[in-house]
Amino acid sequence: MKKNLLKFVLTVTLVLGGVAAYTSTASAHGYVSSPASRIFKGTELGGTLNKDIGDAAYEPQSVENYKNTFMTGKLTSAGISRFSLLDEQTAERWHKTDIKTGVQPFTWHLTAVHSTKSWDYYMTKQGWDPNQPLDIKNFELVTEQNDNGALPVVDPTQMVTIPSDRTGYHVILAVWNIGDTDKAFYQAIDVNVVK
Repeated sequence: MKKNLLKFVLTVTLVLGGVAAYTSTASAHGYVSSPASRIFKGTELGGTLNKDIGDAAYEPQSVENYKNTFMTGKLTSAGISRFSLLDEQTAERWHKTDIKTGVQPFTWHLTAVHSTKSWDYYMTKQGWDPNQPLDIKNFELVTEQNDNGALPVVDPTQMVTIPSDRTGYHVILAVWNIGDTDKAFYQAIDVNVVK
């Protein structure tokens, strides 16, 4: 009887420990809070600026996939079907934040801190078509900050260079490349570049 009780207790402990471990590794991780990302404008800001963003409204920090997941038409969802509403793309679909050219601060809010390889920022090229699905060939890498595996603070800020030839509506794809896994987190920021 005691042996069976001990086996039962050990089994329950292992199962609960496994669930706890799975929950901590599967928990959400981070999103861009400033300038507010497409997701952030549909969640934390009351959901009034960007409507109908689906599951991203409940998990703004969970757009995670393998590094360099740049599927045409699925850049902002990182190819994750439950976040596919983020991939809708027209000139009027998303609320835009006014920014200027030159060096601008971009801040993430991290719900789980990870060793960081780099923070990459891609921006649509001048002349891109905002009414077409997003394609990485219409973006260029404008800033890369290498962190060499360091652990970031909860609200890290990187200085991003907005090229002087940009005006009007653009999309910035922010990518947080994790240092100790093959994963990255993806966030789209819709901006209006003003002079």
